[in-house]
This record gives sequence, structure tokens and C-alpha cells, in this order.
Amino acid sequence: MTRKKKRTAHRDRPASPAPRPATPPDRVMLALAVLGLLITGYLAWTAGSDSPSAFCTGDGGCDAIQRSGWSTLLGLPMALWGFGLYAVVVLVSLAPKASPLLRWQRQWRLVLLGLAISVYLTAVGAFVLDAFCVGCLASLAVLAAMFVWLQLRRPASAPAQPWGRWWAVQAVPVLLVVALLHVQQSGLLHQRPESRRAAALAQHLSDYGAKFYGASWCTECSRQKREFGHAADRLPYVECAPGGRSSPMTSTCASAGVTVFPTWVIDGIEHQGVMAPQQLAVLTRFDWDKAGATD
Repeated sequence: MTRKKKRTAHRDRPASPAPRPATPPDRVMLALAVLGLLITGYLAWTAGSDSPSAFCTGDGGCDAIQRSGWSTLLGLPMALWGFGLYAVVVLVSLAPKASPLLRWQRQWRLVLLGLAISVYLTAVGAFVLDAFCVGCLASLAVLAAMFVWLQLRRPASAPAQPWGRWWAVQAVPVLLVVALLHVQQSGLLHQRPESRRAAALAQHLSDYGAKFYGASWCTECSRQKREFGHAADRLPYVECAPGGRSSPMTSTCASAGVTVFPTWVIDGIEHQGVMAPQQLAVLTRFDWDKAGATD
């Protein structure tokens, strides 16, 4: 006796959902991101090849920014990090499987981060270095245009939560990243604690008659001070540009013939650039090893 096979009732099976149509690319964001790639790519190339930028004039301050400690992060040009951010925005703008809401959220977070960092670096250039980079300002303008476009194109499917709460949730991690960037770039992590040897050498340099000429906007001068930690206040420092880069040099520095910062003058001889404490100890006949025994 043969057994009959039971037939499966296909009618009871739920119909498979239709595949979601691919999300068309955000052409405006894509165009702006490509423009940002061109700007930051060019800036990264000039920084890596040590070539002058076509954006900069002779007194534009680009050289000061490019030589500053804020021009690199973890050994890479800051423009290269910007290039990477724009590249991620391009990939997000082209992602076909992401919903319009998910794509918008990702773009918004990326652009907010880039805009915050760009504003921070522009403020550093203005208030710390007293200089501007035209290419950097162009990248800032691109990020600002992206942000405005995203604000205008907020999807209708976005959650109807208060904008204040949305801003708070998104802004906190961005502000944290900017704060960490400031700690890293300003050298606060590299600040040496005051030691008796550094304090003794700083006082010895003053008593010896050495002079340390610097400028308020000079990042290398800040690096020189960090070599002494909190004892830097005891160095025989002479400020040559208290009013910033555009201000005239003080008469003291002009009469000394100082043209490069930092400049040390020891026994009437100029020594340009950052000098290690050990070098200064040798030039001024300071017993560095004996002073270290007291630390």
C-alpha cells in the first residue's frame, strides 16, 4: 500500500516583501563633498611636499599655520584628516541600501563634526597664530553649505523629538572630540611638571644674562617653554610681538636684530630654534648632572 505525499499548502505562506527600492544619491551633498575632497586633497599635497599653496599670498599667514603644531594630528597633515571625512561623506551619499532618514542622520553627524573642528581650527588661527589659511576657509565654507543643506532637507520621516534634545545628544560627543583635540594639539598632555633642575637652570639662565626672544603667536616658542614645564615662568623671556603677528616688533627685539623665533642670545651669539635644556646648560656652564641629583 503506497503512502500519498502530503502537499504543502502554498497558499498559506505569507508573500515575501518586495525589495525596497534603492535610495537615489544625494547629488548636492555629493557635489559639495567632491569639492571638499579637491580642496583638502590639494592642501594635503602642499603640506606633504612642502610646496607653497596657490591660495596663499606672501603675507597671508599660511606658512605660520603650516609650520604650527595645529597643522598635523598624530603625524598626519590635518588636511588629510579632512580629506578622509569628505571621503566618508561621499560613501554615505552614494549608499543605495540606506533609507533616506538613516542617510541624513549619518551625513548630519559627519558634517557637524567636521564643521566643529573646522571652526575650532579657524579660531586657533585667528586668536593664537594671528593668521588665516584661504584653503582652510574654503573648506569651512563647504562644510557650512553642507550643514545648511542638511537642515533644509530634513526628512519628513525624522522622529518628531524636540530639536533641543536632538542637538544635546548630537553635540555632546562632538564637543568631547573637539576638547580632546584641543588637549592634544595645545600640548597640554606634553607639559612637563616642574622639577628643581629645570627651575634651577631657568634661574641660572636669567642670572647668566641669556635672552630668550619669542612672539605671542610663535608655536615653537610655546614648545620651547614646554621643555621647562611650569618653570618656564622663570626663563629670561623677551616678548617681541605682544600685539600679534601684524603688530610691529618691539624696539628691544628690533635693536637686537632678532628675525627668527625663538632666538636665544648667549654670550652675544644667536642660537635659533628650540633648544634642549641640556644644550642650554652646556652653553651657560650649568652643571646639569649635579642639579639632577636634587630632583
